[in-house]
Amino acid sequence: MKQPLVSVVTPVYNEEKHLAECIESVLAQTYSNWEYVIVNNCSTDRSLQIAQKYAAQDARIRVCDNREFLQATPNHNYALRQISSESKYCKVVLGDDWIFPECLAKMVELAEAHPSVCIVGAYALRGADVSLYGLPYSSNVIAGGDISRWTLLRRPYVLGTQTSILMRADLVRASESFYNESSMHADTEACFKLLRHGDFGFVHQVLTYTRVREGSLRSFSQRYNTYKSHSIDMLLKFGPAVLSQHELSALLKDQLASYYRYLADSVFRLREKEFWAYHRAKMESIGYPLSLPRLLMAVCAKTIDKLLNPKRTIEGLLKKSEKPGERSRAGTHGNSDSVIRGSRASPMSPEGGEPEERGDEAKETQSRDCIQGLGGRRCI
Repeated sequence: MKQPLVSVVTPVYNEEKHLAECIESVLAQTYSNWEYVIVNNCSTDRSLQIAQKYAAQDARIRVCDNREFLQATPNHNYALRQISSESKYCKVVLGDDWIFPECLAKMVELAEAHPSVCIVGAYALRGADVSLYGLPYSSNVIAGGDISRWTLLRRPYVLGTQTSILMRADLVRASESFYNESSMHADTEACFKLLRHGDFGFVHQVLTYTRVREGSLRSFSQRYNTYKSHSIDMLLKFGPAVLSQHELSALLKDQLASYYRYLADSVFRLREKEFWAYHRAKMESIGYPLSLPRLLMAVCAKTIDKLLNPKRTIEGLLKKSEKPGERSRAGTHGNSDSVIRGSRASPMSPEGGEPEERGDEAKETQSRDCIQGLGGRRCI
């Protein structure tokens, strides 16, 4: 039986340091029926030359060179529009990431065995740490609605990054702009949309590598904490379909309270006007304009807390006064998850780097509850 065609896509901008390793990982696949589309976004380094060298050696590699520079998400959409009309699956591999030799074979094998699956994920390496764990080993296909539900409920996060999943190509081609170009976290939103159309498959094997790095989008997201407002946005967009009204109301109340506590803390930090402009515009766009009375109440609560807990307040000030290098070194002891959480990937999970307000015990309990709850859900 002929293997289904897989379109592998790599959007590139100034990735000369890692691009060869990325391309070599695709060439090393045990699965052979693939095309590889590399889209160079006006790189100013040797990225284009590196891609062209490999394209000259293998006819399955096709290089597209943008005439004009595109922002990251529009460039990713442009790249996805270049895939073959004949491909059955689509696999994005970002230019400084790579995939293990069995990645395509294992993911396609699972998808072919279960036609209802629209996304296939797997364990992933993020730097030196394994991530995207939490599903029982016996579960390799889960209903799409359940995965969306667990993601919104902050249960074990398995969607990962663009590099860590395989998607059905017909669903990718169905939209002119697959990723929402107005979103800072378009990859997670795209997964929610795909899971409306099918199930989620998971290969219990490490198949992808995501490099932990400082990128401009990630830096902006962390500096302005775009994760919190995005979480509220995703809850409003996708929660009604997978959550009960009680769950939706409780989660929205909790996330809004957490968001305003964060904003109150930002008042004390004397954040710049651009910070407030971003949050004002974002909340306006999702139908929950910033409330000055609610913000003032949160500021008052924060003030009272600081006055009633002087020891904690002083400790917090001392911690903020530490040198960044000292603080980062101290933060790595005894918590391997901190490396994973400090990533660019998902805005709504430990993968996304959003500040957590729960203790470790609460996180372990949620993970355990989710795993135990699988028995009553659709798992094949």
